[in-house]
Amino acid sequence: MMSPASGSRTPEALNPIGILDSGVGGLSVLRHIRELLPHEDLQYVADQAHVPYGSRPAAEISALSEGITRFLLSMDAKSVVVACNTASAAALDGLRETFPDLPIVGMEPAVKPGAVQTRQGRIGILATAGTFGSQRYAELMARYAHGVVAYEDPCTGLVGEIEAGRGNGPESERILRQALEPMLGAGVDTFILGCTHYPFALPLIRRLVGPEATIIDPAPAVARQVQRVLEQSKLTADRTRPGKTTLFTSADPQHLAAVAGQLLNEEFPVNAVTWREDGLYPLAGNDRS
Repeated sequence: MMSPASGSRTPEALNPIGILDSGVGGLSVLRHIRELLPHEDLQYVADQAHVPYGSRPAAEISALSEGITRFLLSMDAKSVVVACNTASAAALDGLRETFPDLPIVGMEPAVKPGAVQTRQGRIGILATAGTFGSQRYAELMARYAHGVVAYEDPCTGLVGEIEAGRGNGPESERILRQALEPMLGAGVDTFILGCTHYPFALPLIRRLVGPEATIIDPAPAVARQVQRVLEQSKLTADRTRPGKTTLFTSADPQHLAAVAGQLLNEEFPVNAVTWREDGLYPLAGNDRS
């Protein structure tokens, strides 16, 4: 096992794609990458010791994201997907500067397609406070939200419910009703899921907003961008076997295995990692499936 890597390396096409998030939310991106690129190995880090990122300072999120990226590089990742809107807002530019040779794909709320698809000129954006308060989000709104009225809600507490496997439970319904009912009353017809956790509450969201509303999940578009980046860099895996998916968590592997299995209807090997002063490291002998 290598120590946390430096910012310069030459990735190989058969190496895994690294994916990071504060918790299970990025699994909503991982599932689309698996569908689109079924022969790629994926290594997913859930930093559940620090979930949620949405309430943390941007500098802390940047440091955590860099630490996870170095860990993924130590596991020979050929590219990294920042499958977290909050981490992308806080850390994406810095990661690209620190690791200039590493293909990095990030997330952002789908404001542009939302502004195009709304029929009434009113969009509702569900994202974390960290995303709403970021410069990246402000620039996104300034660029694409002309001519529309945007309503925002952080759905405080919803990430925690999804992390616990209760994304469609009664507390999640209370949180979402509080967020969505004022938007519906204001005539919002297009809803943007600006946190990767929130697609795991999609059945509940759909029931609350009704069949005529448009709901935009950016995860499929992110998966397509990952495919484009790998093809452009000639890093697509040339193999016939199905790709392998391995999960890592900085908290309880058994809990992640249970919730990931519930969310994706499949069992995955899960490994424990731990934060030290100089980075993120694996714990030996903790594989769970």
